[in-house]
Amino acid sequence: MHGVSLSDIRFTPLRRVAAPGGDVLHALKRDDVGWMGFGEAYFSTIESGKVKAWKLHRHMTMNVVVPVGVVRFVFHLPKLGFRTEEIGPDRYARLTVPPGIWFGFQCRSSAHAVVLNIADLPHDPTEVDRLAPNHFSYDWTAQ
Repeated sequence: MHGVSLSDIRFTPLRRVAAPGGDVLHALKRDDVGWMGFGEAYFSTIESGKVKAWKLHRHMTMNVVVPVGVVRFVFHLPKLGFRTEEIGPDRYARLTVPPGIWFGFQCRSSAHAVVLNIADLPHDPTEVDRLAPNHFSYDWTAQ
């Protein structure tokens, strides 16, 4: 966790393969750069306009993908500021987030969105810190 930077968050464009009856959306392979091992994969849903923030994983590396809807991710390090990334089907990508970075996310779709996290560790409630959405001075209403 020491020496982590916002530039350590990796943005990886992903393949979306058109197929009859529905597209194939790639997420992560074990030979991809963001692969750190497998702990668990889970989906989070988020309703239009809602915010889920702030969390900091002390040990977990996350690989997040948004196959449905559009989500703005906001990353924060108190002495270094904020970094935002908006991903979804039109900007289909994976964000690899190392431990030690505060983050939150907001649904930017008119309907709900789905976030997939492929984590290197199973969920452990003792390794995550949480703060209220208004804890840091980020304007979630900004476009």
